[in-house]
Amino acid sequence: MTVESIPETETSRAAPQQSLSTAAARNLATTTKSVPQMQEITSRWLLRMLPWVEAEGGAYRVNRRLRHTVGDGCIEFVQEGARVRVIPRELGELALLRGFEDTDVLTALADRCTQRDFTAGDVLAERGSSADGIHLIAHGRLSQTSEGKYGGEIALEVLADGDRFGENALLDSDARHDRTVTAETSGTLLTLTRADFAAVQASSPALQAHVEAYTSRARHRQNKHGEAEIAMSAGHVGEAELPGTFVDYELEPREYELSVAQTVLRIHSRVADLYNGPMNQTEEQLRLTIEALRERQEHELVNNREFGLLHNADFKQRIQPHSGPPTPDDMDNLLCRRRGTKMFLAHPRTIAAIGRGFNACGLYPDHVDLGGQSVPAWRGVPILPCNKIPISKEQTSSIIAMRTGEKNQGVIGLRKTGLQDEYEPGLAARYMGINEQAIISYLVSTYYSAAVLLPDALGVLENVQIAPRPH
Repeated sequence: MTVESIPETETSRAAPQQSLSTAAARNLATTTKSVPQMQEITSRWLLRMLPWVEAEGGAYRVNRRLRHTVGDGCIEFVQEGARVRVIPRELGELALLRGFEDTDVLTALADRCTQRDFTAGDVLAERGSSADGIHLIAHGRLSQTSEGKYGGEIALEVLADGDRFGENALLDSDARHDRTVTAETSGTLLTLTRADFAAVQASSPALQAHVEAYTSRARHRQNKHGEAEIAMSAGHVGEAELPGTFVDYELEPREYELSVAQTVLRIHSRVADLYNGPMNQTEEQLRLTIEALRERQEHELVNNREFGLLHNADFKQRIQPHSGPPTPDDMDNLLCRRRGTKMFLAHPRTIAAIGRGFNACGLYPDHVDLGGQSVPAWRGVPILPCNKIPISKEQTSSIIAMRTGEKNQGVIGLRKTGLQDEYEPGLAARYMGINEQAIISYLVSTYYSAAVLLPDALGVLENVQIAPRPH
């Protein structure tokens, strides 16, 4: 008798179920679950470390002593193929032309700027040689060297896009270059000669009056920060006549108005009524919305063109790395430009590049305890991550250094508390009602800004190369 074998699949299909399936059991079980997760949430060190100051009336005025030397701004250009032109009104960023508003005269000066293309290794100015005009750097990277006190060459700050050199030559016929300027990369600069400037000045009474007013201001005694000097006498004996003085203030101090980030949170009433256990749907929706608003707030504090840190750093506090990647020397150069630096801020990838630069020199960053968390530091100053600092397509980024606090005349955050329906300090979640589709709406708003009390409170190391070099 032959026994036919039964396929295994038919045997399995015919076997009766002996217990409750897991799929069915889950319908009766209470699943252990997490609260909604959100990848956008970061550490937000900037918001945590900034001292927050109450801005009554939605604005904060920064009063400073009067400064005579103003206008050390960055020059911008227009490129038309291989031809580069300076934007006429951008010449107003020069200290000599600060506040001069005659567009026709500025255009005439811009038209007289001649273009020069240079390559790496070109010497653009030799120390001790005659200076016959101002040179505006449209593009490129230039190194500066001078003679040290004890002989030998010393490296000075690096010049890059928007910088210039030789400005004093426009009015001084005996001006000479006090440093050697050498091109590290190829690039382009525009030159306005003293003769061309004098020709335009001779035909413009308005420019003549402006230059006279500028030279008159320059004759006033100033301290090293450009502020009007407070006259005083020290070390005298007898009945010496004491100088009289007063402390002058800026006539038009800057005011920072609070910015706002808002959104309307909508929740269907059916969700709020039926699905509020074990987690409150309204609370979770509001929590995630607030997290997104706080992320946006930090982004604006870094990048906003009106009050963002990257755009409000004084041009004298913007420096360039000596070789591209960040090195301990670059970090020291950034650190030494202010007293009481509280922190560095850098993109996480930039922090990795800092580590590589330190390792290449045989050094390792310190670590400090910050609120129970160990973070890397240099010279005792913590280096904190901030992914809101942009990275360019050329793989360069910036490192921010700042002193914080009102008492320290540093950088402060601004906010307004005591809002109606305030949910967190400076953030309100206001009930807006229910529409005809039974959707509940909440207006979620946060108000904020940042103020730099003194120019040296904030510094930026720009154009830091963060891509690792090939081995």
